Amino acid sequence: MINYITQNEFIDTFKKIRPDNFSYEGLEVLFEHLEMLEDDLDKQIEFDVIAICCDYSEYENAQELLNDYSGYETIEEIEDNTLIFSFKKHGNNYNSYIIQAF
Repeated sequence: MINYITQNEFIDTFKKIRPDNFSYEGLEVLFEHLEMLEDDLDKQIEFDVIAICCDYSEYENAQELLNDYSGYETIEEIEDNTLIFSFKKHGNNYNSYIIQAF
């Protein structure tokens, strides 16, 4: 049994269960990605906050991301191995990132 959830319900649920895992803007990016993934797979994805937190991480900036993946010198090298979504948070002039774990 699967329920359709809106972007607002998605964000609200994350903010209640795992408030520190993703920013509001990061959750918008993640929701859009998961909806497109459902369309591409032609299959509904179970909404499991904990599983999503295990599969995806948010990084405030490029340096933070590269520090976590110290074997890589550039974001492009990491992109060769996994999905990375770049976005700007409101008021920032630099990119933040959502990365799928690999």
